Amino acid sequence: MQDQHSHFTDPAAIASYATDTPRKVPGLADLHRMAMLLLAEEAPAEAHVLVVGAGGGLELVALATAQPGWRFTGVDPSPAMLDLARQALAPFAERVQLVTGIIDQVSAGPFDGATCLLTLHFLDRGERLRALREIHRRLRPGARLVVAHHALPEGDAARWMARSLAFGAGAHPDRASTAAGGELMIQRLPLLTLHDEEELLREAGFVDVELFYAAFSFRAWVGTRG
Repeated sequence: MQDQHSHFTDPAAIASYATDTPRKVPGLADLHRMAMLLLAEEAPAEAHVLVVGAGGGLELVALATAQPGWRFTGVDPSPAMLDLARQALAPFAERVQLVTGIIDQVSAGPFDGATCLLTLHFLDRGERLRALREIHRRLRPGARLVVAHHALPEGDAARWMARSLAFGAGAHPDRASTAAGGELMIQRLPLLTLHDEEELLREAGFVDVELFYAAFSFRAWVGTRG
């Protein structure tokens, strides 16, 4: 998966991340708002929220804007992406701690909620399970986790992946290009079926796992730390 992670060291990709990502992920702003609402159902007014895969800072900005009483710890392995997040988060700097690394480098918490958006589809099943268990271990009982990423829909998965690419390509996508790109993503990303996604969350210790968002090949779930 090195070629996938290398995207987050490419200067051009990093520079365009803040504008490209909302264009590529259907309803990204609404996804952030839904994540906030789901966390807020169980989080206190002065919650401490963990954001895994925080590089770029898009969800951190959305959450910090919506919840002025919350503070955040964000973690990401890419220093360059965290620099981008740091710039975006300047108005909220006193409420946000950014950690370079993976979940292992984050304090034990306990946190009042967590997100992991557009990240887990880069990890194989074993890596995902380990990451989810480490997130679970850092949450207080009853806290929520929201995850969102590419998954394998029922039916022709490559076609759905191509549709996601077409959405990001604008009004007149090149169908041959998006079809080829969809096939390539299926080959390169360690994607799981929808059933396996939910089973993995339960295996990591989460209960009340529910799907709440579906957009072409993107899916999002919420689970509770039992």
